[in-house]
Parts: sequence; C-alpha cells; structure tokens
Amino acid sequence: MSTLTPSPAVEGRAPGADTAAPLPGFSQSGKKKNKTATDRFLPRLLMAPAVLTLFLWMIVPLAMTIYFSFVNYNLMQPGDHPFARLENFQYFITDPDFWPAVWNTLVLIGSVIVSTVVLGVLLALLVNEPFPGRGIVRVLLISPFFVMPTVNALLWKHMMMNPIYGVLADLWRAFGAEPVDWLTDVPLLSVIIMVAWQWLPFACLIFITSLQSLDREQMEAARMDGASAVQRFGYLTIPHLARPMAVVIMIEMIFLLSVFAEIAVTTNGGPGNESTNLTYMIFKQSLMNFDVGVASAGALFAVILANIVAAFLIRIIGKSLD
Repeated sequence: MSTLTPSPAVEGRAPGADTAAPLPGFSQSGKKKNKTATDRFLPRLLMAPAVLTLFLWMIVPLAMTIYFSFVNYNLMQPGDHPFARLENFQYFITDPDFWPAVWNTLVLIGSVIVSTVVLGVLLALLVNEPFPGRGIVRVLLISPFFVMPTVNALLWKHMMMNPIYGVLADLWRAFGAEPVDWLTDVPLLSVIIMVAWQWLPFACLIFITSLQSLDREQMEAARMDGASAVQRFGYLTIPHLARPMAVVIMIEMIFLLSVFAEIAVTTNGGPGNESTNLTYMIFKQSLMNFDVGVASAGALFAVILANIVAAFLIRIIGKSLD
C-alpha cells in the first residue's frame, strides 16, 4: 500500500517558503558580497565637489599669504614685486609693537579664559537649581553670545564705559567717586571685560548641559555621609566638569587669537600699543601702512602660533578624555 505525501499546498506553505530571503549585501549562503568598483567610487564622487570647494577655500588664501610674505609688496608702490627672502618676517618681528602685541594677546586670552570658566561654573551651578523663572533666566544668560562683536563693542563703549553718561560713570558718582575713563586709563582691561562678557554665555551653556548628567544619587549619598557643599563641589562636581572645561578652553583659545572688532571699535590699539594684539597689528601693517608683504608675514606667524596652541590643547584634552 502506497504512502501519500502531502503537497506544499496541503501544508499551507508555498514552495520555498522555508528558505529565508538573503539580507541586502549578502548571498544565499550568508557570505557578504564584495562591493563593486562602482559602489566604492560613487560615494567619493558625490563628496568630491564639497571636499574640493573646502580645500580651495582653505588652500588658495594660504598659498597667496605665503607668496606675499616672501615678496616686497606695498600697495603704494605698484609694479614689480621682487623676492624679499625673510626680510618681511624680520621687519615684523623687530617692530617695536611686536612683543607688546604678543604679551597683550596672551594676557587677553588668559584673562578671558580664566574669567569665563570660573564665572561660567558658578553661574551654571546657580541656574542648575530649580527656582521660579529658571527658563527665562537661562535664555537671558545665554543671549549675549548671539550679539555681534561690533555691536558688543559699541554697547560697552557708549552705554557702559563712557566717562560722562555711561552706566558705570553714574554708578561711580552714586558712591561719590570720580568716574573712570575706561578706554583711556585701562584699555586692555576694558577689552577683556567686553570679550569675557560675550564668551561667558558659551562657557555657561556648556557647563549647564554637563551638569544635567551629574549623578544626583551620588550627590545625595555624599550629603547623607556628611560631606559639606565645598567637599561635594571639589570631589564630585569639578571632576565631572573636567572634560567640558577642556573643551571650553580649547575653543575659546583658538577664537580669542583673532579678537579684532572690540579693539578696532573702541581703542584702536591704543593708547600707544597698550591694547594692540597680533590681529590688530597685522591690520595696521596691511591697511594702514599698505604693506601687504609684512602683514602676510605676520599672518603666517599668527597661523603658526594658533596651530602650536591647538596641538598643545588637543594633547591635553586627549589625555583628559582617556
């Protein structure tokens, strides 16, 4: 007697239904298919215009700066531009304003970074605690970062630091003191205050975001174990903010090397060279003395300095992230 074998239709399955379909990019046996040359070339082809545009946008100005730094090129003396060897670099470094400008640049960067990091941490801790209107306070705290540098300089020059009708002058008179002519008596300090006021919201925003991930249970456990507020701040909060601090310091240092608008609008680098930094010194050589060659040499010096500082900071941040 023969045995009847049920057909696939009787079992309720279509022929081949027990075989799973291969995943995209894989063969029926499960082995990954090799990409063709077209699959590898197409993404690179699509990215090529953006990469090429970015490369030209960076390399063309740099190449022109390098070229002009080695030739005698003054806008008041048109004609041939003979090769000058290292004369432009020598002239720029031996300029009487060079070392004061380097010192002012370092003082400006260091002062702004220290003030923004310290005040940013304190303000972030203050607004991190719940209180009525905290959202509005956070928005107002961050808003100065969106003010243009030129507007920032004009605001402080005419509204805050004017010795006759400025807010600080009225405050000084209210206490019976003589108003301070900030831009004349302490020009570099005035620029530091302007720049720090604009960069403080950036540091505060980074620290507020970082404090959101601070372990509340750990803080509560430390409090219950008898740790004071200062101990909790030193042993829990500061280590938690170490990486954000490193990021803030790196970003601010790179951008603060090119501070220009605040100086150009308020002090013009003076009195004398008391508030002149490297960026403003390069500006004076190029657009006041019309010496493109010396200005290009100074720009290369600033680029080298910025790269040294960036490499140094990246190494420090890399160690802190390990």
